[in-house]
Amino acid sequence: MSAVPRRLLPDSAAIADDGWLTIGGCHLGALTEQFGTPLFVYDEDQLRSRCREAVQVFGRGRVVYATKAFLCRAMARLAHEEGLLLDVSTGGELHVALSAGVPGSQCVLHGNNKSDEEIRVALSAGIGRIVVDSFDELDRLEAAHRDGFGPVPDVLIRVTPGVHAHTHEFISTGQDDSKFGFNLANGDARRAVSQAAASPAVNLVGTHCHIGSNVFRAESFARAVEVMAGFAAEVELPQLVLGGGLGVAYTADEEAPTISQWASVLREACESLGVSSDVYVEPGRSIVADAAVTAYTVGTIKDIPDVRTYVAVDGGMSDNPRPVLYGSGYEALLARSPFAERPLTVRVVGKHCESGDVLLSDAAVPEDLRVGDVLVTPVTGAYGQSMGSNYNRIRRPAVVFASGGSAREVVRRETFDDLLATDVG
Repeated sequence: MSAVPRRLLPDSAAIADDGWLTIGGCHLGALTEQFGTPLFVYDEDQLRSRCREAVQVFGRGRVVYATKAFLCRAMARLAHEEGLLLDVSTGGELHVALSAGVPGSQCVLHGNNKSDEEIRVALSAGIGRIVVDSFDELDRLEAAHRDGFGPVPDVLIRVTPGVHAHTHEFISTGQDDSKFGFNLANGDARRAVSQAAASPAVNLVGTHCHIGSNVFRAESFARAVEVMAGFAAEVELPQLVLGGGLGVAYTADEEAPTISQWASVLREACESLGVSSDVYVEPGRSIVADAAVTAYTVGTIKDIPDVRTYVAVDGGMSDNPRPVLYGSGYEALLARSPFAERPLTVRVVGKHCESGDVLLSDAAVPEDLRVGDVLVTPVTGAYGQSMGSNYNRIRRPAVVFASGGSAREVVRRETFDDLLATDVG
């Protein structure tokens, strides 16, 4: 197979004089020597560029970064600096955002099962908005109000619009059969709006929908606008949040709309339907996914004649569970020759005690792949580090931001002692 397409690599990707891959002007070989492997390497300038693109096409204050895609204090601070609000769906995500210096007023609280504690912490922090997901949650907000927690928050009602996104069932959220939001078809959404509008505990300002994640078909978003526009007009609320979910290309045969193209689809749909509400969006994956690569060290190559060749690396499902969860595909390259031809097909696996610990089921790699090589998987900036685990007591990798020839460690590699930090036995 031919080389990995350049478009799958971060914007700053280049080739050093010795043939190695560089990102943000930083040599991948030097980075892995300094920080070890596995290692997440982000192009910081690209992160900022994607944030700025979103703000430019949607407007300042109308872009909410979905922190579930990738969150650490440096990322929270970067998104805030670039004019994005932050979508936090748990008390933990809110805590990270606040600890990064992001004001509570610049955060939006999501989640399908917010606890009393999470609601009250958010209210105490002066949360910017709360996206209400259930009647139970309205009851909790009213209880918090009676107990003196305030001020009264701005809220949006999350609606499941009955739109089926063309994506994996585990990350499809807009269909009627969903754990998220109030069903539009059966009247729950209208009842929720009525209850919220009559409640002294909340200030109802808008409606919200999110049809799924990693969606490639622009018409799915247009269909969501069509459904939500009618409902927004009916309830006459000033804000309409159309969620995120814009897909990105992970493999050579995939293509996805840009943030600007996505904005054009939404804008045209809103204009054609006469939407008067202010429109907000919640991108996550499209901000961070293709800004990063993961670097691994090859530890074992096991050729089984007439079956397959296994290439084992020092990470796996603990740093990228997406292939196991969703059957997600990726490309692979060698850091020492990133644009080499890739005539061999191998299965890249991790070091966990699971036969299903597969990162790339049928990876194209150069024929001179050998033990000790730094193998790189592009487009790993979203839902890798954030969904990672310590399975088999693997230590979570470091994360570095690279820019202008310098790299800064924003998440350090865990130590063995970190694995005992919560163990009180």
